[in-house]
Amino acid sequence: MKLRTMRYYMAEALQSFWRNRFMSIASIATVALSLFILGLFLTLVANLDYFAENLESQVEITVYLKDDVSQKDIDSVGRRLSALPDVKSVAFTDKDQAMDILKERMKDQPGILDALDGKNPLPSSYEVTFTEPEAVRRTADIVSDYPEVEGTHYGQEIVEQLFQITRIIRWGGIALIIFLTLAMLFIISNTIRLTVFARRKEIAIMKYVGATNWFIRWPFLLEGLLLGFIGGVLADLALWQFYGFAVTAIHQSLAFLPMVSVYPFMYRTAAILLVISMIIGALGSTISLKRYMKV
Repeated sequence: MKLRTMRYYMAEALQSFWRNRFMSIASIATVALSLFILGLFLTLVANLDYFAENLESQVEITVYLKDDVSQKDIDSVGRRLSALPDVKSVAFTDKDQAMDILKERMKDQPGILDALDGKNPLPSSYEVTFTEPEAVRRTADIVSDYPEVEGTHYGQEIVEQLFQITRIIRWGGIALIIFLTLAMLFIISNTIRLTVFARRKEIAIMKYVGATNWFIRWPFLLEGLLLGFIGGVLADLALWQFYGFAVTAIHQSLAFLPMVSVYPFMYRTAAILLVISMIIGALGSTISLKRYMKV
């Protein structure tokens, strides 16, 4: 396509945009509002997933060792634990350290410690964390068979419920985003279709005087891209301001609640919404034109 021809198409698109500015503004408003709502749900799903990852990262196994194991055996267990797949870190706590921790926790209830009569019944142990939380159950089964190990603990029922909740969050979030994206596509396409419908006579006249399909289609396609671009930019700006305010407010009142930081998350989200808006704008114009191209 020649540069002069493209300039003509762009000029036609801009003139059409201005001539039908009220319909154009309505289309832009619909695109912006629809994408803003979609963006809100994208940020919600992203934060739910981040919260789930944060919970999963706290899952760990405590490996309790038998009292009669030697230092050599303790070191051997540590090396074997570190060599297991998906293990992130291994931290050793001996009997004396475990007692010191217990004393610190029970300092307000000294009577319980007095009942021990100076004895230390606590075992030495390893705390094992993971890069892949789903490996907890498999690792616990393997480690339980070590001859030096008395037992393992990772709160099996709680962990199973946690994994079930995080799976629901992730799959539910994906389903919600797909549904909303399709709904937004339907709404925006119908809005752009109204714009094309209002100019159906103009299209028919151009067909009658011999204009080719692409000669008619290009200005509408560029106009659809322009509508989508402006609507996407407005949605991005509104979402950026809203999410930045929400993160600040939540951190001030609920500092313990993990949230996805504004940067670089909003860069990616803004880019995604802008691309979606332009694609929908172009598709909406192209699909809507098909009906009126047959004269």
